[in-house]
Amino acid sequence: MKIRAAAKVNFGLRIVGKRKNGYHLIDTVIAPVSLYDEIEIINTSDRSRRITVVCRHRDVPGGPGNIVYRAAALFMAAHGIRSGVRININKQIPVGSGLGGGSADAAATLIGLRRLFDVPTSDERLMRLAVSLGADVPFFIKGHPARARGIGERLKPLSSFPRYPLVILYPGIPISTAWVYGQLGEDLKLTKQTANTSMTAHLRSVGKLGKLLTNDLERVTLAKYPRIGSLKVRLLQEGAAAALMSGSGSAVFGVFGSKRKAQQAFRGLRKEEGVQAFLAHVLTNGIDTIP
Repeated sequence: MKIRAAAKVNFGLRIVGKRKNGYHLIDTVIAPVSLYDEIEIINTSDRSRRITVVCRHRDVPGGPGNIVYRAAALFMAAHGIRSGVRININKQIPVGSGLGGGSADAAATLIGLRRLFDVPTSDERLMRLAVSLGADVPFFIKGHPARARGIGERLKPLSSFPRYPLVILYPGIPISTAWVYGQLGEDLKLTKQTANTSMTAHLRSVGKLGKLLTNDLERVTLAKYPRIGSLKVRLLQEGAAAALMSGSGSAVFGVFGSKRKAQQAFRGLRKEEGVQAFLAHVLTNGIDTIP
């Protein structure tokens, strides 16, 4: 069984509070986009080696340090599955980019195992398993555009989300989400939650997105890596209606008013030295089984 796991971008990300355990509370709009990893899950029936994870990417571990391994172990333990599985990961989503590749892969693994072993469990139960793997993972279970609050696990689906054309730029700098949040400090000026009640109001107009696309994590990431800020500027110079860093970075994306404008910008931006450029668009569903 093969599953495509889509990346995500954050259409705005605000820090609105902090829990006593140190986790920051956020308010963000997340949308899946047409940049995919491919997950292949094979039933090996080998009980002596229950889970094998293989990925050729040098920065992706193969054992229990991989979130896909942990997702498989969690699912199989929860449902009493004793058979062996081999999971092959074909990475296309850059590692440490803020595009959610690891979380998407973990969610695809949960969904794929449910299908492979024909387990009658609901999306809601998968999401309860997913939250123990990471705050972003529940979003990818259903993979619909959503507003996320809490630490990212409180999801409200958004209907009629525009399929905006995007250009995504990755500067080749893997960034740890934990590091970014750890650098915010106690002096962080929190966004008032009441100020965010209109976060989704401008989503349907590309001309108004500039009022929405604010990422409170940019203060940390761009200060350390100014190249990310310069790529935002390049996207705007190439005609993006708005540009933003996704999540904790380091990828940035530009939103364009038409596919033609995005394609034109992509042709120029893919020549940027040391940068991976991706032409993509917003999806309505981020998990896709490959026949």
